[in-house]
Amino acid sequence: TVRRGGTDVIFRIVADAVNKAGAKPQIQVVNISGQGGNKGAKEAVKAKPDGCTLFAIHQSAITSYFTGRVDFTWDAFEPVALLTRTPTIFGASPATPYNNLKELVAHAKKNPGKVIAGGTLGSTSHFFFLLIEDATGTKLKHISYDGTRQRMTALLAKTIEIGEINLASAKKYIQTNELKALGISTKARHPDIPDVATLQEQGIDIVYGTDRGIMLPKGTPKAIVQHYVDVLGKVAKDPAYRKSIEAKGSTVEYIYGDTYAKYFDDTFTKWKAIAKKVGVYKGK
Repeated sequence: TVRRGGTDVIFRIVADAVNKAGAKPQIQVVNISGQGGNKGAKEAVKAKPDGCTLFAIHQSAITSYFTGRVDFTWDAFEPVALLTRTPTIFGASPATPYNNLKELVAHAKKNPGKVIAGGTLGSTSHFFFLLIEDATGTKLKHISYDGTRQRMTALLAKTIEIGEINLASAKKYIQTNELKALGISTKARHPDIPDVATLQEQGIDIVYGTDRGIMLPKGTPKAIVQHYVDVLGKVAKDPAYRKSIEAKGSTVEYIYGDTYAKYFDDTFTKWKAIAKKVGVYKGK
């Protein structure tokens, strides 16, 4: 499996479950970090369509294309299946004067272009804040970091004011008040951090998450695609696997084949309009 930075934990759980289920060939995780996951994407898009290379993908395959970091997007691959969703937590440094999103929006409107937001340029963490800007009529100052870990370090060091974080990496810091959680992007509050209100509860109509799935190189025979659909579908029903994914602050969301392709197509269309509106669209 060729995959991208912050996705490592999830896909090691997936690979373990697939291998325990007796998949042949067995899956091995190869971590190609760098360029916000695009280094791995460039390797995967050139791989032979023989079923020996799988690509761990999420929406940064779309956002990186929009921002011109790569010249291909999700449809350069054969969709296999969506596997998990990780909700986004709107994180803030404890030094910030605001404690929820209404207070942040009011502060950002009084200080346009001054609130420092950490993301990975052209990736989902950057796009999350573009969606926030679009929904709230605010303007933030974007600073780019290569991945989740670097962004978390910057938040903890108070170098940035706000950043997209996730439950797996940030839960302990939220519970010890080393980081603030201003909101969560799920439809309902999360049982692990029940005090954190959803974005919708705070008047921002956004439900968002990092949706991780598997694709194969373009031209992979249908029988090989179906092999992985079957293997991953079997794993998705396994209670121990679901529990392991949930322990990392994510949920199992299994859709495959044409339904998965439609999910990507719909997301692409919706987000393209926003990318154009906020002026970051450099795609063809």
